Amino acid sequence: MKRVFVSIGGGELRNKTTAPIDGYIASLAKSRITDGHRGYALFFPTASHDSNPYFNSFRKTYTSLYDMKSDVAILTKGLMTLEHVAEKIQKADVIYVGGGDTLYLMQVWRETGVDKLVWDAYQRGAVLAGLSAGAICWFEDIYTDSLVEGEYAPCRGLGTIKGAATPHYNTRPEFDRVAAEQGYPLSYAIEDDAAVVFEDEQPVGALSAGGKAYRLTNENGKIVKEEIERIN
Repeated sequence: MKRVFVSIGGGELRNKTTAPIDGYIASLAKSRITDGHRGYALFFPTASHDSNPYFNSFRKTYTSLYDMKSDVAILTKGLMTLEHVAEKIQKADVIYVGGGDTLYLMQVWRETGVDKLVWDAYQRGAVLAGLSAGAICWFEDIYTDSLVEGEYAPCRGLGTIKGAATPHYNTRPEFDRVAAEQGYPLSYAIEDDAAVVFEDEQPVGALSAGGKAYRLTNENGKIVKEEIERIN
């Protein structure tokens, strides 16, 4: 079974702007279930400081639209033990990481070891998906505004997916210049309501709910941009 990661550049779960992408994720996860159980989608709102309304928006999409049992993993506020969160991760068919503060997300996950637990679940067959912060945290390098609010800057990610990435590319066109200045050999620039699908950590195509995704390669200091072909 191929490992699948869906990196979503942005969008609003609340307004269901990414619904075609979410439908792809849910259908793929359910197609992998062999014992007849109802699909189980686990949401991490860590980057939003464990926002409950954010989870409610997730549930209204994955349960109401796609008939999966939706659950949430809370790592702050003292509401769940790490053991409880680990049990949820172990049974998840989809693990979805929400948007927000990318650096806070990575800090909490590293301190708790959840980054390794989620990656282990992905390796055993859970579909991994993320939006904005949850989409880019896995890459070697990321372009984020989490260092200083409103100011975007490059920094290191978790490093499990090769290359650099930015979400919200439709509002961050300067990323082309940043990628060149940083000397990134390979980058992914993902617009809102678009996603890149990776199988076994290699890109295989894009998903669109109105946005586009691009592959940027550095050829002798010049950025060459190519739109990633859609698969939906």
